[in-house]
Amino acid sequence: MQGFLIRLLITAAAMWLAAKIVPGMNFAAPTTLLGAAILLGLINALIRPLAIILTLPLTVLTLGLFLLVINAAMLSLVAWLLDGFSLSSFGTAIISSILISFFSWLGSAFIGPSGRYELMMIRKD
Repeated sequence: MQGFLIRLLITAAAMWLAAKIVPGMNFAAPTTLLGAAILLGLINALIRPLAIILTLPLTVLTLGLFLLVINAAMLSLVAWLLDGFSLSSFGTAIISSILISFFSWLGSAFIGPSGRYELMMIRKD
């Protein structure tokens, strides 16, 4: 449970940073930001795998670049479902999804599978 909460906060922070950088991404309130992070996690767990499988030929044809479109579509779906979260265009969704992915990856790099902060030390002999 602790790992889920930490990853939820990382996703919310990544969405907040993306909203600060990308002009067309807006949140009405901090609670909307947390709701968007939860909904994005659910959509990425339930709907995104199906979308990836259905568009696999197109993804292979574009050498994986179509995954950017799928990620943007999932973020747009969150904006469509959640009041108080808006995206001005699909281009905004693509740029925002790239930034959210990057910031989430960066934040999760310090979190282990158990959800605890991990530090790796390398000893030179």
